Order: sequence, then C-alpha cells, then structure tokens
Amino acid sequence: MKTNKIIGEKIKSLREIKNLSLEEVAERSGMSITQITRIEDNEELPSLAPLIKIARVLGVRLGTFLDDQQELGPVICRKESIDEKDGISFSNNAKAIRKNMSYFALSQDKSGRHMEPFLIDILPTKDANFVFSTHEGEEFIYVLQGVIEINYGKETYVLEEGDSIYYDSIVAHHVHAGNGDAAKILGVIYTPY
Repeated sequence: MKTNKIIGEKIKSLREIKNLSLEEVAERSGMSITQITRIEDNEELPSLAPLIKIARVLGVRLGTFLDDQQELGPVICRKESIDEKDGISFSNNAKAIRKNMSYFALSQDKSGRHMEPFLIDILPTKDANFVFSTHEGEEFIYVLQGVIEINYGKETYVLEEGDSIYYDSIVAHHVHAGNGDAAKILGVIYTPY
C-alpha cells in the first residue's frame, strides 16, 4: 500500500537526518539491521512494537511516521474520507508478513498529538502461533463489529460488539479476530515520548 511506502521512506529520512547508521538504530532498538533495512526498503510490514522502538530511537512520536500536515487546531476526520484513505497494513508477525490488520489513521494531520486513534479491520487467521507485542504505553480498544480475542500476559479476553478494554501495553499482548470472522475496532494507542 502507498502508506506503507511512506512509513519506510520517513524512517530512512529521519535516520539520515539524525546522522544515525543502521547499526546504531539496530543496537539502540534491540532489532536486527536486516529487519530495519527491510522496513526502510518497504519489504517488511512491521507491527506497531518495532515502529514504537524505532520512533523512540529517532526521538519522535509514533505518529511522525504517519503525519501529512502540521495542524495545530482540532482535526476532523469525516467518515467519507476514511473509506477513501489507504489503510496501513501491519503484520502481527513481521517474519511471516501476514496482512491481518488494516489501520485507518483518524488524526494523522494533528501535530503534537500524544494519542494515535485508528479504525482497525482485523481479518481472521487460522495461525494460532501468535507473536506477542510489548511496548511502552497504553492501549484502548472498543469493538465496533464482530468478536475479538486478546491474549494479555497469561490471560485471554473475548470482547464482543460494544465491549472495550484498556491495558498497559508493556505487558505482552496480541489482538486477533475471534470466532473465525472478521472484526472492526476503534483502537487508541498512547506511547510516552
């Protein structure tokens, strides 16, 4: 997708502006040089956790990778524009490069934001070998359609339409569609800067 290419280009551009080598970013983020190169070259669709690690190393907000404009006032996102926007696809397992989640940013034009609200379409998957994510911050999820399952630490939570959950994202977690059907959620991610 077009937006994925923008993310890779922005990461590479920011890394070069800050005069950081691939080796330095890899060492500081705990990621491999190969993984960072694949993200920058748009060969890998990263999950949020690696993007958050890269953002912290580069000293920017996660939203910097999605920003289009620098709007200081309120930002309105009309439902008509959500349908037309290219979603951002992330894999929950970057090694397998599965596109099981499409994120639609709701505030990419707002500068200086501390929260990242998304509408997220979650496709069902038959793979049960989930790679859990951990990163600093908090997440809020509200189920708009379908059923989702959240593995959080050693617990598993099933949420149905109208249910919500708020959790610390430093605890290992994984979000996926439940009941073998697609789902849609409103997700808000906060990462301290």
